[in-house]
Amino acid sequence: MKEIQKGQNPILVILAAGMASRYGSAKQVESFGPFGEKIIDYSIYDAIRAGFGKVVFVIREEFLQVMKDNVGDKLPDSVEVEYVFQDFDLSKFGVDRIVERQKPWGTGHAVMSAEHAVDRPFCVINADDFYGYDAFQKMADFLRERATDQEMALVGFEIGNTLSDFGYVSRGVCDVNDADHLQGVTERTNIYRKGENIVYAQHENETMLPDNTRVSMNFWGFTPKIFEVARALFPDFVEQNYENPKAEFFIPDLPDYMVKQGLAKFVVLPTDAKWFGVTYKEDKDQVQKSIQQLIDARHYPRRLWPVKKLVDESIYLDF
Repeated sequence: MKEIQKGQNPILVILAAGMASRYGSAKQVESFGPFGEKIIDYSIYDAIRAGFGKVVFVIREEFLQVMKDNVGDKLPDSVEVEYVFQDFDLSKFGVDRIVERQKPWGTGHAVMSAEHAVDRPFCVINADDFYGYDAFQKMADFLRERATDQEMALVGFEIGNTLSDFGYVSRGVCDVNDADHLQGVTERTNIYRKGENIVYAQHENETMLPDNTRVSMNFWGFTPKIFEVARALFPDFVEQNYENPKAEFFIPDLPDYMVKQGLAKFVVLPTDAKWFGVTYKEDKDQVQKSIQQLIDARHYPRRLWPVKKLVDESIYLDF
């Protein structure tokens, strides 16, 4: 493992293996910005202006052209872009067993698939979550100046900024010590607002959660050390779960193991940014309105990306 050089522009790894397959029918294809921008466009825009130097898309190989046409080819030429494939070939991870599955092995497996495209500290995000500029700036600063193989990071969102008005959500509730280090992440389902409070339901009991409780929205900052840990754990995971077609190797399993084994600390970077997502179809209108408000406040231009090929430039005037 080569020494980490401070000051390098970090890499953004976007987990999008399930995205292109749903184009045309699901939330990822829907337009949220005035020129058809998708949520992933805003994430990339925020990352670039925060100082990320490269974007790596983790996708399924059969949807390469779809992803290029809808996202990658629209980015400015100054942005370095690479595509890597999450597939069913386990041999490249030291696993000889052939396992028949309909879906790959989860988010941790997706991160492993990006190893050969990553040579410095990097951030991992979901393709269809709107995280806000503050989250990208804080992570970029951390990865440039603080990240080591012994200290990595997670952006911790305030739970009150991550809820839907139209139903319950599931969130990874962070246990954070006084030094802002992650002690563990507990998955809580059935989280919702009840009057002025936030609660989660479990076994017919409701437990309150403070509005500023930190939760994981899958916004992790790693060094390439994480690949070594994943490759060590993944073969055993497959061996234990090869008969379970729904078993998934999740990203939080890796930090959890590293923290418990004393291999690394994970700093929880606080943000008060508003997370947007389309958990329910009714969320779409609110997300569009929220993005328009950010545009009106000049946090974003009306058109994110320059138009590379114009038939009539007058139709693209940005009023």
